[in-house]
Amino acid sequence: MPENDLYIEGAPIRDEKAPEGPINERWDQRRFSAKLVNPANRRKLSVIIVGTGLAGAAAAATMGEAGYNVISFCYQDSPRRAHSIAAQGGINAAKNYRNDGDSIHRLFYDTVKGGDFRSRESNVYRLAQTSVEIIDQCVAQGVPFAREYGGLLDNRSFGGVQVSRTFYARGQTGQQLLIGAYQAQERQIAAGTVQMNTRHEMLEVIVVDGKARGIIARDMVTGEIETHFADAVVLATGGYGNVFFLSTNAMGSNVTAAWRAHRKGAHFANPCYTQIHPTCIPVSGDYQSKLTLMSESLRNDGRIWVPKEGGDTRDPRQIPEGERDYYLERIYPAFGNLVPRDIASRAAKNVCDEGRGVGPGGLGVYLDFADAIARLGRDAVEAKYGNLFDMYQRITGENPYEVPMRIYPAVHYTMGGLWVDYDLQSTIPGLFVTGEANFSDHGANRLGASALMQGLADGYFVLPNTINDYLASGPFEKLDESHPEAVKAKEEVTSRIDKLLSINGSRTVDSFHKELGHIMWDYCGMERNEEGLRKAIELIRELRAEFWRDVKVLGTNEELNQALEKANRVADFLELGELMCIDALHRRESCGGHFRAESQTEDGEALRHDDEFAYVAAWEFGGVDSKPVLHKEALEYEYVEMKQRSYK
Repeated sequence: MPENDLYIEGAPIRDEKAPEGPINERWDQRRFSAKLVNPANRRKLSVIIVGTGLAGAAAAATMGEAGYNVISFCYQDSPRRAHSIAAQGGINAAKNYRNDGDSIHRLFYDTVKGGDFRSRESNVYRLAQTSVEIIDQCVAQGVPFAREYGGLLDNRSFGGVQVSRTFYARGQTGQQLLIGAYQAQERQIAAGTVQMNTRHEMLEVIVVDGKARGIIARDMVTGEIETHFADAVVLATGGYGNVFFLSTNAMGSNVTAAWRAHRKGAHFANPCYTQIHPTCIPVSGDYQSKLTLMSESLRNDGRIWVPKEGGDTRDPRQIPEGERDYYLERIYPAFGNLVPRDIASRAAKNVCDEGRGVGPGGLGVYLDFADAIARLGRDAVEAKYGNLFDMYQRITGENPYEVPMRIYPAVHYTMGGLWVDYDLQSTIPGLFVTGEANFSDHGANRLGASALMQGLADGYFVLPNTINDYLASGPFEKLDESHPEAVKAKEEVTSRIDKLLSINGSRTVDSFHKELGHIMWDYCGMERNEEGLRKAIELIRELRAEFWRDVKVLGTNEELNQALEKANRVADFLELGELMCIDALHRRESCGGHFRAESQTEDGEALRHDDEFAYVAAWEFGGVDSKPVLHKEALEYEYVEMKQRSYK
């Protein structure tokens, strides 16, 4: 195997489940060819689902309704507090209600192009097909989507498209969709098909004879380390954006479940593909522990600009039109303020780097609603975005109806995740991964309003139609806590906890997390280069060694201990951060959210190298002190042409 100074290149990997034939028939073909489980046999089978966001709650509700025994876990005090509830702007679906040229094929094309031609054709087409069913499902659940005057569901546009296909409920779409999925899950809890375990955190996966057969979870209230078994395990645990410390994710969001699976043999795909969202409230000080998103939907009516001259500190209302640079409208006239997130984020960074940024430190641009209010009236703007405006005012003390919002890019979503095949099964048989926790649908950049679409597609429609192909071979051998693999997994968890509690060093967990976040943002953030990435890898290795030598975790395991919870998560972030930098270093091209300074066009756009890097990078864990192994999955395109993206 070829060897690099940081990694080893292993054998190629291939998605063996991907069907062939006409792309619009592949999903039907796979559903027909997959083995089924008859209703009487489903009662004999059990499935563990970790996570209760849109993907996890939808999967639990659907599989419970189908008759499987579902054991659900979340670390929150209620499944409805999952981070999906924080999503704001909307959910895509190719319904073409606006009769503006939309179609399943156009949603498919926009998504592949938006991901900078680094996603799988078959998976993305299935996502577009499934999108039309999701809306019907949610309406039937009573999700209160916005409606037009005549009663039809309303749509708005999001970045990277020229049609209106985004369904929304003001700026609370994630909350409303999650309540729908939560109610469906609660119905199955009442029916006895779903067993809910709140305040439990998965800390290890149990693999027996090469198959995922259970998890080790910590009761976060009592500290009890529990062993749970099932015939299959599903991870629906979200993304890993909190490796940067400051992000739009909930503070509890973490990578531990996925990383524990990775250490047990699940490949991690494209970890360097992280999304920097262009529309966030700027950082206001070192005391902050998270950032707040302002929905991309605001770019429908808000105009983004900066002063034409650097150092202009006037009140924005006093700056005449002729002295403003509406730079997105100038550079990308066809899409304007609705360019994709990676494009908008880099453009904001560029104008701030030129010294034309606004607000404290010059790290901000204006998002101005004066034209929209003049055109539509304040009441109409408030009806669309009122809760977002209220949130902004509470956080900043500024009234966005009167003064333009200030926004700046921030870490938001992760396109990388555990590698899965067409059935959403990882490289560990019996371990399935859904939603943001897998890598499968978005390539190098996610279009806005597609996260909710993927989470619900995976949970309601894809997983329930593919996991049965695996479960048809069950039920598998009954296991108990005395099984050697279960004992080993539990010992790994307890020894790790004992180690963290015994170090008794001088630094807090948060201080390590913040330092890691600074390293990641500075060297593996909006722009990367070889020198910076190599420096980051060395800094992370030094920081990880110091963490295991000098972290201070107070208290004991047998109690509610948030410092211990954080320490477990940060330990995994320290390992993930290094792999992200190695992945970013090995991919010597720019694509989507991965921008290598050495690979850009003359006008500063991302420059891909399809002859060298048209593949998924699937990483195998080599050991804490050993090199990871790179497996390449070739990306082949039959239905779209790979070409330089243009939104001009």
